Formats: sequence, C-alpha cells, structure tokens
Amino acid sequence: MKLYDITDADRELIEIALEVLEMNFDDGIYNHTVGSALRCKNGKVYKGVNCDGIHGSCAEYITIGSAISAGEREFDIIVAAHEKALNSLVPPCGNCRQMLLNYSPNIKVILNNEDGKMVKVDIKDLLPLSFASIIC
Repeated sequence: MKLYDITDADRELIEIALEVLEMNFDDGIYNHTVGSALRCKNGKVYKGVNCDGIHGSCAEYITIGSAISAGEREFDIIVAAHEKALNSLVPPCGNCRQMLLNYSPNIKVILNNEDGKMVKVDIKDLLPLSFASIIC
C-alpha cells in the first residue's frame, strides 16, 4: 500500500469537513454526525454531512452526490471527519469504499494509518480484490 504525505491543502480539506459538520451537527438527535469534503481534479471543493435514518446515507455519499449534481466527474481526494475522532478523521465504511471505487477508482482518501498517523491512500488499497477491481 502506497502512503502519501498530508499537504497543507489536505489539512484545509479536513477543516472544511469539520466546519460543515459544526454548522449542521444535531446534538441529541444524531442525524448529522460526520462531515465530509471532496476536492475535485479541477480544484473545486464540495462538502456534505451524513443523513441518518432507517436508510441513512454516509457523508461521503452526500458529498459525492453534491459534486455529481454540480456536473463534476473527476475526483481527487476525499475525507470524512468528526472532531472527537483520532486526528478528527473517520475512515470510510465498506459501502463507501465500494462507492468511491466505482465512481472514482483513482481517488485518494485521507485517514489514519495503523499507527494513528494521518495519511492519504488510494481507494484501491482500501478495497483489494473488489468486484470493480476484478472487472476493470
């Protein structure tokens, strides 16, 4: 697995994810507990929060959907965040990993490695031998 260093632009993306969560956090209801930010290849940034419920949607899904709704198709880096998580980073769930791989097989994800250090990784490394990897 290749690990990429975190840049100042990546730290800004984390801050954007935390800001959107702070603006929308539902204390006690817990509908919006994770913020996400996505940088597209053209440099534009999109953000979102999770929408909880019986069939809720993760922050990464909402953020990708927002970017797609704006006409974006080329994604560079995504992050999910919560202020109380280690380094404020939340790793994508398995469902999000598959979605990210399907929509953008070259996207990078900011998360913590096994030692708790912030890193960027290729989505393909988070879902080895996936269905998309086998057919692509």
